[in-house]
Amino acid sequence: MMPGQQNLLLKKTGRSEAIKFNLLLSMAMVISSAAISQQRIAEVYPAHWWPGMKWHTVQVMLHGDHIAPGNLAATTRYPGLKIKEIKKGDSDNYIFIDLDIAATTRPGKATIYLFYTGGTKFFEFEIHNRRSGKGKTYAQGVTSEDVMYLIMPDRFSNGDSTNDRIAGMRDQSLNRDSMYHRHGGDLQGITNHLNYLQDLGVSAAWMMPVLENDMPERSEHGYAFTNHYRIDPRLGGERAYLQLGNELHKRKMKLVQDAVYNHVGLKHFTVLDKPFKNWLHEWPVFTQTNYKDQTIFDPYAAPRDKKIMTDGWFVTAMPDLNQDNPYVANYLIQHALYCVEEFGVDGWRIDTYAYNDLKFMNRCNQALYDEYPSISIFGETWVHGVPNQSYFCRNHYDIPFKSNLQNTTDFQQLFYGIQPAVNEKFGWTEGINKLYTTTAQDFVYADPFNQVIFLDNHDLSRFYSVVNEDTAKYKMALGWLFTFRGIPQMYYGMEHLMTGVSNPDGLVRGDFFGGWAGDKTNKFTAAGRTEKENSIFNYIRTLIHFRNSSEAIKHGKLMQFLPQDGLYTYCRYTSQEAVLCIMNTGDKDKSVQVFKDYADAVKNYRQAEDIFSHEKTRADIKILPGQMKIFILQP
Repeated sequence: MMPGQQNLLLKKTGRSEAIKFNLLLSMAMVISSAAISQQRIAEVYPAHWWPGMKWHTVQVMLHGDHIAPGNLAATTRYPGLKIKEIKKGDSDNYIFIDLDIAATTRPGKATIYLFYTGGTKFFEFEIHNRRSGKGKTYAQGVTSEDVMYLIMPDRFSNGDSTNDRIAGMRDQSLNRDSMYHRHGGDLQGITNHLNYLQDLGVSAAWMMPVLENDMPERSEHGYAFTNHYRIDPRLGGERAYLQLGNELHKRKMKLVQDAVYNHVGLKHFTVLDKPFKNWLHEWPVFTQTNYKDQTIFDPYAAPRDKKIMTDGWFVTAMPDLNQDNPYVANYLIQHALYCVEEFGVDGWRIDTYAYNDLKFMNRCNQALYDEYPSISIFGETWVHGVPNQSYFCRNHYDIPFKSNLQNTTDFQQLFYGIQPAVNEKFGWTEGINKLYTTTAQDFVYADPFNQVIFLDNHDLSRFYSVVNEDTAKYKMALGWLFTFRGIPQMYYGMEHLMTGVSNPDGLVRGDFFGGWAGDKTNKFTAAGRTEKENSIFNYIRTLIHFRNSSEAIKHGKLMQFLPQDGLYTYCRYTSQEAVLCIMNTGDKDKSVQVFKDYADAVKNYRQAEDIFSHEKTRADIKILPGQMKIFILQP
C-alpha cells in the first residue's frame, strides 16, 4: 500500500478470507486508471465537504445499480481522509461510507476506490475551501432587527425564460392561467428585484423551498423534494441560488432557507429505491397523520394516536421519513449543514415542525448551532393554543421533553391576536382582548421577542381578504406587524393589496404582476400600481424604514395596557427611546391624554410625534374608529 493510504473492508471476516481479500485488494490497486474510469459511481451524496468543521465525519451515500454485491473494501490515497466504516443498505444499490476529514486536509479532488471480488469501481469526493465570514457575512441569523419577505419563486418573477421547462422532468406544465401549474418564476427573477426589496426596507428574503421537486404535478410549491443535493433547474439551479445569496449579502441582506425534514416527494430516489426497508414510515394501508399536535404532549394520549400524528403521511404524495433510522438522520443533518456552508444561508425555517421526531429535531438543531452559533432556526407550528405552540420551542416548562428550537412562526398571535383584534367587536374576552390575552401568555417562551409574527403566508388567506378589503383595518394590522414584539414576516405582494382565500391554496399564490415579460401592469413600480396600492405601499415602506431606525422597536421591551372599550395601547421602549402605539378597534372616536393615561410608559417624556404626519403634541390626542396612531416620544 502507498504511504498514508487508508483502506477498510466492509466487515470483519475470517483470517483466511481476509488474507485472500487483502491480496485481491493489493492486486486491484494496480489496475490501470483507464479501466477504473469505466467503473465510476456517479451518484454521490454529498459530493464534497469542508475541512475544519465540527461535523468532520461525513456519511457519504453512494447510489447505483447493484453497486454493493458480495464483499467490499475501500481505499483512498488522499492525505487527511480516513475511511472509518463501510455499510451496505438493505438494497444492494446503496453503499454508505463514513469519511473522516482532518482539519488540515487541503482542498482538492480525492479518488476513493471500491474493490469487490468481481471488479473495481471508484468515485470522486472533493474537499472545498470553507466560506469566510461565518456569523458576519453568512449564517448571521435572523433577529428582531430584521424584516423578512416570504417569496414563492415560481410566482414572483421570471428572470430566465430558458429554464421554464426542463427536458426530462416529469412536470412539463407551463400555464399562468392555472393555479396548479408552473408559471416560470425563478431565482434570477428574485435577484433582479432585490433593489425593490431593499428600497421597501426588507432585510431578509425567505424562499419557499428551492430543492428539486421532480414530481409529475403540483411541483410549483417546492415541498416535495426528489433530490436534496440539487437546486431545482427550473429555478435556475445551483448557480442561480449561489448568485442570489451572494447578491443578498452584498446588500447586507440575509438568506432564509425553507427546510423540510418530515417528508419527501413520492418520486424521491430514496422512495423509488429505498436504501433500507425502514427508510420510511409505512403502514399496511395508507395512513395519514391525524394532524393532532396535542397527542405529542398530552399526558393521557393513546400511543396509537401519537404514532399516527408523527408517523402518518402528511399527504399521499409526500412519504413520511423515519428519522429513527440513523442513516436517514445523518442524511438530513448533513444536508442542512451542507446548505448553510454551500449557499451561505443565514436562517433556517423548518416546515411542519410538530410532525417530526422531536428528539431528532433537537439533534439536528444542535448540529447547526454547534457549527454556526449565530444562525437562527424557527419552526412552523400551525397549532392552536399558546401552550401547544410553546411546547415545540425553548420554554420555561418543567417537563420531560425540552426543545432546543429557538422560536416558532407565531400562529397564536395571528389566529388569537391580530385577526380577532381587527375583525371582532370589543368584549370581555373578544376582539382586542384576545390580542392582549395572547400577549400576556408570553411568559412561557424563553425568548418571545424572536417569535416570527405575520399576517398571512402561502397557506393562509391573504390578510387583505381576511379583513374584507377594508383598508383601515388592513393598515391597523400592518401598524401592529411592524411595531410589535418579534420578527415581522411579510408575504410577497401584500404591499400592493394582493387578495385571495386559501381554499384552494392556489388562490393565495398568485403572480406578482410585472415579473413577466408582457405583463400589462408592473407592480414593482409606482406607475404600475393604483392610487390605493401606492398608498398602502408607501404606508408599509414608511413603517419599515421607521422600524429599521428605531432601537425601541428592534431591541426594546414591551409594555401593554388593558384594553378599554376597543382601545388598545402598547409601548416599545429602551432606556433612551420610546414608541407608543394606540389602536382604536371600536366604532367611536377616542380621546386620550398620552402623558396622563400612559404615565407608566411615558413618564420620562413630554412630547409625542406622529411618525407619519410628524405632527407634535403635548395635549390630548384623538383616535378615529379603525385607526392606529404610532408616536415616537420625545423629552
